[in-house]
Amino acid sequence: MIVLVETPAGFALFKVKDEGKLANLEDLAKEFETPDSARKIVKLKAFDKFDNTSEALEAVVKLHEGTPSKGLRKFLKANCEGETLAVADSKLGNVIKEKLKIDCVHNNAVMELLRGVRSQFTELLSGLGDQDMAPMRLGLSHSLARYKLKFSSDKVDTMIIQAIGLLDDLDKELNTYAMRVREWYGWHFPELAKIISDNILYAKSVKLMGNRINAAKLDFSEILSEEIEADLKEAAVISMGTEVSDLDLLHIRELCDQVLSLSEYRAQLYDYLKSRMNTVAPNLTALVGELVGARPISHGGSLLNLSKQPGSTVQILGAEKALFRALKTKHATPKYGLIYHASVVGQAAPKHKGKISRSLAAKSALAIRFDALGDGQDNTMGLENRAKLEARLRNLEGKDLGRLSGSAKGKPKIEVYDKDKKKGSGGLITPAKTYNTAADSLLGQTPAKSEDGEESSKKKDKKKKKKKVEEEEEAEKEEASKKKKKKKAEAETEVVEVAKEEKKNKKKRKHEEEETTETPAKKKDKKEKKKKNKD
Repeated sequence: MIVLVETPAGFALFKVKDEGKLANLEDLAKEFETPDSARKIVKLKAFDKFDNTSEALEAVVKLHEGTPSKGLRKFLKANCEGETLAVADSKLGNVIKEKLKIDCVHNNAVMELLRGVRSQFTELLSGLGDQDMAPMRLGLSHSLARYKLKFSSDKVDTMIIQAIGLLDDLDKELNTYAMRVREWYGWHFPELAKIISDNILYAKSVKLMGNRINAAKLDFSEILSEEIEADLKEAAVISMGTEVSDLDLLHIRELCDQVLSLSEYRAQLYDYLKSRMNTVAPNLTALVGELVGARPISHGGSLLNLSKQPGSTVQILGAEKALFRALKTKHATPKYGLIYHASVVGQAAPKHKGKISRSLAAKSALAIRFDALGDGQDNTMGLENRAKLEARLRNLEGKDLGRLSGSAKGKPKIEVYDKDKKKGSGGLITPAKTYNTAADSLLGQTPAKSEDGEESSKKKDKKKKKKKVEEEEEAEKEEASKKKKKKKAEAETEVVEVAKEEKKNKKKRKHEEEETTETPAKKKDKKEKKKKNKD
């Protein structure tokens, strides 16, 4: 019997000297307590060393899958003809038996034997110590862990998170320093701020010029255009600024150096971020760009965390405050967050931004998952999805154009002109009359009425009579309605008057009743009150 032992250094085959001892498992464990007793049971037959870590990783991955590698097959064919092979994995033994026609054994005795061989492996294999096996074992375990997690040292999104954070901080610092330069140097040359709007060009000009008196002698052609240079020199002559000392100008120039150095480093950092994004998330970069793609990764914590989020979360990522405010106040929720700055959303009309941002978020979620968990390193998926989004945007804009032109499909509906057809309904009317030349009148001649003229005059008379009859009927109807209204109004006034009279009568009756019911004592009190009031 031969025992197959897998190690980080390679594959080893041990020949079992006494197979009878495999029957007692307790005695077998005691035999491997010392190297000398272990050598009496097994003896090294052959050893196949791995050339590098990649070969070792490939062999271990194959063993995990339950299949022998190419090197292991060759090794077993050369050393195991006509022998029984003891293996640690029954699945691996079945594959070896089928492909290599070698009998394999897997039982409790074999597992105990393998445990004993591994415990005394460095003693049984000469020339390989524990100090050599430890780094091999550690390196192979790390390589296997990376392979299982699909991890690549190039795909480190932590660098992207730090780079985009530093880029935002640099932008803030640059703006602060540039505004300080403008405010400080503005006391000496206030007109320069209106002439040069760019902060970097402003800092370069101030550093080169120093005092504004030197502007006429210097050449700004490398920094500014001819027109701006001419304006600068004219303004320097008639400037209303105050005079400053050389020490003040020295500190202003040092501040300009800081601005320029920060701007140069920002450009380098942006190039670095662009390269890292193309390596880590190429499809997301193709969809939304480097900066817009890096910000969701930074906001989510990592590319893997972001890949677990649905498209709806990616869409409003960065607008959490607005979302919870809208939910609390029961207003409309936001349609986009960080994804708003993507070029595809910027190209859309305001009314289409919500639809495009939703589509872009769905495609971005797919691209993020492909970048985080896929094996591909190209950006074909991102480019295809971007083309689809641009087609979707053109489709939305085309629908609007179609509605404006009168068709929902974007193509105007052209109809053949028909002079006898109405514009609104589609029915036909009588053909248009031809021009009557006999109706023309000439100076010095009396026009003669033709038959057509007589017919037209008769028709006009009929129309006038009809109009008069209709007007008379309408007048009669109006008079009848007026009479009815008058009668109603008179009846209502009579009813109101009768009601008023009845109220007056009721009041009189009540008053009389009260007078009759009054006692003589009350009458005396009333008379006394009247006398007092008179006095």
